[in-house]
Amino acid sequence: MRTFHLDVVATRGGAVESRHRVHAAVVGDDRLVGVAGDPSLVTFWRSCAKPFQVMPLVASGGFDRAGWGDDQLAVACGSHGGEPEHVAIVHAMLRDLDLEEGDLACGPHDPLAPRGARLLRESGIRATRLHNNCSGKHAAMLARARTEGWSTEGYERDEHPVQRACTEEVARWTGVAPSSLLRAVDGCGVVVYGMSLEAMARAYSRLAGAVLRGDDVPSRVAHAMRTRPFLVGGTDRFDTVLMEETDGGVVAKIGAEGVHSVALLDRGIGVALKVEDGSPRAQFPAVLRLLQCLGALPHALPPRLAEFFDRPVRNTRGEIVGDVTLAS
Repeated sequence: MRTFHLDVVATRGGAVESRHRVHAAVVGDDRLVGVAGDPSLVTFWRSCAKPFQVMPLVASGGFDRAGWGDDQLAVACGSHGGEPEHVAIVHAMLRDLDLEEGDLACGPHDPLAPRGARLLRESGIRATRLHNNCSGKHAAMLARARTEGWSTEGYERDEHPVQRACTEEVARWTGVAPSSLLRAVDGCGVVVYGMSLEAMARAYSRLAGAVLRGDDVPSRVAHAMRTRPFLVGGTDRFDTVLMEETDGGVVAKIGAEGVHSVALLDRGIGVALKVEDGSPRAQFPAVLRLLQCLGALPHALPPRLAEFFDRPVRNTRGEIVGDVTLAS
């Protein structure tokens, strides 16, 4: 059992000003092989569950009946940046279903990608539900209801057949019985699942193993994410850059409140990480260090990833007064 130290600190003037505790689990061959902090920590999986939530639609044949391909699948799995390319794909998905933006249960929010926010601001229009980073997932859930002949009304609720199928899928991959999964409402309005970090890592390890075996549905999901990383995140978004810089060797999925999950596809390894206080500024350095320790990234990070690893703290005059980095 390997032990990793992933805590992140913010410094100012050479002194530690804040410390973020980071917990992680690493699973391979369906067993826990590495830990940081407490791998039994139970938290909500948030958007890291998206690749599994779309699987029932793909397995049912509904995805293919909708005439969709890798672009739509990548957006459904992603937390997109609300850029024009993302919005256009989700809009077309709804059009294919004879639905419209108002059928999405998620609310509007500003694009997560700086480019998306800038382009929206310059356009002079307000953010819509299509700009929500989860709109692709919602469009796919609507497709499941539509292709099965179920009502689209209330598709986001726990008792709806769409969500029941998602719950069963999440339970299957994590190894946690449906009755033992914590369930609440996610930021986008659908069901969110709570479990241990070890269970999350197990799901991503099983995903990697299924891809190695060539299993159809998980292979399609992973292929869409690794070949269309921009649609999973967006311009300069962490998951996009990570998948691009590893040439699709990893599949990475960010979640809110400091949660992250990664599958090392060529080794059958799954990783789940949680920043205890939910701070996103500690999330990326911790993920990168863990992947370095696992040999998935080199010690000398590519420049685009290095920007996420050691970030300066600036004052209002733009002066560098400290940094956010791994604790020594």
